[in-house]
Amino acid sequence: MPSSRVGWQDMNERRRITTASPYEELFGFCRAVRVGSHIAIAGTAPIGPDGKTVSPNEAEPQARRCFEIIEAALAGFGAGLGDVIRTRMYLTHIDDWEAVGRVHGEYFGTIQPASTMLAVARLIDPEWRVEFEADAIVSE
Repeated sequence: MPSSRVGWQDMNERRRITTASPYEELFGFCRAVRVGSHIAIAGTAPIGPDGKTVSPNEAEPQARRCFEIIEAALAGFGAGLGDVIRTRMYLTHIDDWEAVGRVHGEYFGTIQPASTMLAVARLIDPEWRVEFEADAIVSE
């Protein structure tokens, strides 16, 4: 019996966006993948163009950097923040929730995607206070 997913995979090209993150090659992932109208943005940490952590241990500027990376990845597919339907926010210090939430509101206040904010024990780099994921749907 043929797989029901074969037609879906055959009809949609898989495209990828990579960034300067040293973890992409090491772990075998990319910043974002687009298949058809769906875009998935991987866990995005506050890494600067130089490969170093932006504003170590400061949640608010780290959140801004993460959204800059997400916005650039979306632009690489001809999409924008307005196409985002879901975000996930991971915090290592739950007391940062208001500051991070305000930054999320600066970027998504009128878009209002479905969102989840979680406190986690830690992220890969102990200087990271935040990490984000996003999903978007765009017109073909």
